[in-house]
Amino acid sequence: MKKEITTSIIIHAGIEHVWSALTDFASFPNWNPFITSINGKAEEGARITVRIHPPQSKPMTFKPVVLSCLAHKELRWKGKLLVGGLFDGEHIFELSENTAGTTLFIQRELFSGILVGMMNLENTRKGFEAMNRQLKALVEKSGSAF
Repeated sequence: MKKEITTSIIIHAGIEHVWSALTDFASFPNWNPFITSINGKAEEGARITVRIHPPQSKPMTFKPVVLSCLAHKELRWKGKLLVGGLFDGEHIFELSENTAGTTLFIQRELFSGILVGMMNLENTRKGFEAMNRQLKALVEKSGSAF
């Protein structure tokens, strides 16, 4: 079974500023309501520790592997619940530069595994949307601080 969540937002800032904020993992606890911490490096093949707190749900910690880290374009990792094949998630952040100095930020996740059909992913979607709004607010407020 497979499911996908996709969210997006237009950020009124250059792509390099959005990327800088997105990959500044140390600052996540200060602004990110969904991914409350990431420990590790944003580099392909690295294992990172990601703590999420979906709205109206208990916090969870995963140890995914970074699949892709293309500066100013994409950050992608894949994690699993307990063992692979039960409930796996491939988390993707994509950035596209628009005209007029704005950036399209897309956050999505591809879920697979035998437990996916039993999971209600609405709180996860709400978490993505809350994070997107906070990233937008942070980068737009900071201007060129990143």
